[in-house]
Amino acid sequence: MEEPQSEWTKSMSIKEQTTIVRRLLSLAKPFRKQFIFAIILSCGLSTMNVLLPKIIQVFMDDYLTPKTATNAIILYFAFLYLAGIIMKSVIWFFQWSIYANASLKTYQTIRIHLFEKLHTLGMRYFDQTPAGSIVSRVTNDTETLFEFWFVFLAVITGIFSVVASFLAMYAVSPSITAACLFFLPILLVIIWYYQKYSSKVYRGMREKLSQLNTKLNESISGMSIIQQFRQEKRLENEFEQTNQEYLNARFAMIKTNSLLLAPVINLLMALAVAVVLSLFGYKSLSKPVEVGMIYAFISYVQTFFNPMTDMMDQLSTFQDGIVAGSRVLKILDHQEVAPAQQKDAHAEIQEGKIEFRDVSFSYDGQHNVLNHISFIANPGETVALVGHTGSGKSSIINVMMRFYEFYDGQILIDDRDIREYPMEELRRKLGLVLQDAFMFYGDISGNIRMLNSEITDEQIKNAAEFVQADTFIQTLPGKYHAKVIERGASYSSGQRQLISFARTIVTDPKVLVLDEATANIDTETEALIQEGLSRMRQGRTTIAIAHRLSTIRDANCILVLEKGTIVERGTHDELVKQSGLYYDMYRLQKNNS
Repeated sequence: MEEPQSEWTKSMSIKEQTTIVRRLLSLAKPFRKQFIFAIILSCGLSTMNVLLPKIIQVFMDDYLTPKTATNAIILYFAFLYLAGIIMKSVIWFFQWSIYANASLKTYQTIRIHLFEKLHTLGMRYFDQTPAGSIVSRVTNDTETLFEFWFVFLAVITGIFSVVASFLAMYAVSPSITAACLFFLPILLVIIWYYQKYSSKVYRGMREKLSQLNTKLNESISGMSIIQQFRQEKRLENEFEQTNQEYLNARFAMIKTNSLLLAPVINLLMALAVAVVLSLFGYKSLSKPVEVGMIYAFISYVQTFFNPMTDMMDQLSTFQDGIVAGSRVLKILDHQEVAPAQQKDAHAEIQEGKIEFRDVSFSYDGQHNVLNHISFIANPGETVALVGHTGSGKSSIINVMMRFYEFYDGQILIDDRDIREYPMEELRRKLGLVLQDAFMFYGDISGNIRMLNSEITDEQIKNAAEFVQADTFIQTLPGKYHAKVIERGASYSSGQRQLISFARTIVTDPKVLVLDEATANIDTETEALIQEGLSRMRQGRTTIAIAHRLSTIRDANCILVLEKGTIVERGTHDELVKQSGLYYDMYRLQKNNS
């Protein structure tokens, strides 16, 4: 059965390409003055390309042919031609340098916009999009756009050169110039066909490159699992297959470019030169033809076709840039943004009271994972969430932290709708500790501070002491400046969790959210973890997901969830007396301990 065709392997219409170009050009507006100045220099460059052959023509026809040249005249024309070449080189240098700088700044700006956009997207986007595909768009696709801007320089320079060459040829011989125009429709047909066919080739190539990055990212991220289950050979085969498909796509691109780009233009130019020489030959049968005029005309023919060769060569870059631009714009246009607060949101969290009122939630818009959830966590109280995997515990945290938007019911903080608080206020006053403590490359201090310049070294140390992290930090070489490698791999899970506690507590949140914070700790630091948690919860409203029921026995209220619904609620002792689902879970854990 044939696989469905990916949208990235289909050809792109002229209308789609025009829309993409227009939008990409709008991103270059901040640097338009540099682009315009470089284009003005292109006009000067085209003028020099016309004047230089004219100098040789005058020298040959007026002085060499009649044999009237003197040493002074020879030196004069030599210096004149040399001055023209130097001026052309200077114009060329500044044109390329200015345009390249503007292109570089533009593509860097696009990459920054793209990176900023990614941070505004909702979690659902990252659930549905492979990380390798995102990395490919931020790196490879934006890098392609640097070369893409040179397409416009080549086109504009080419247009100036073609027009200037045409006018110069017409001034020399209108009839022979008209004969050269016969090749123009052929060239336009070739350009049209290349544009239509190559877009499909380039889209397929970009898609394969994205898949290649996805495979590579997954393999590196899951290397321990791959080796544990001896999946190396299978993944090597999958990577080899994807790599071969990418290679085939590149071969298709090379074949397309080899057939339809420079070879075709050079063939047309050679035919045009042959036609010009033939016509001048026939002219010479009736009257003498000046040698300098023939030289100048042939030079103008080459100047007429050479820019077209450059433009055709740039068409491959253009198609590559169009596809890369469409992939970048797809992210910039994505509407799966993070949940937004009210425009005039200005409320501040004072007490930390949390209330869910009849909240229902679905990740896909069709199947609810939360059904009519209602509970209250008063200031300073601890509400624990327990239940089997998939019961909806983490979903409650996700909607409360505003990672996902909910549409049914209401979430209140201090009796005000959660949307009335600015996102900065929520992030500052709601402290989240996840099951897997993620650490960034750098040092211990940086991982606690998280680039918040308002947090002092003393506050970092106090936070670490408060959660019992200082105990092991003081034993490290460099202490708070001890090196942290990627993901904190050199530290135990318990040590990473303690640092995560310090990172959360240093901002002094009003509400503490614990998503199975004690699930992956080692016995060595378990006592420190429990002590740190106990201190963190004092005086704060706490919403805690827990698998170890022994850690939440002192919770003010325990909510037992099953299939997105609260089926039991009460204190530990009350739920045990009910002999329901909680009692079964508690008894099972107690027997296995």
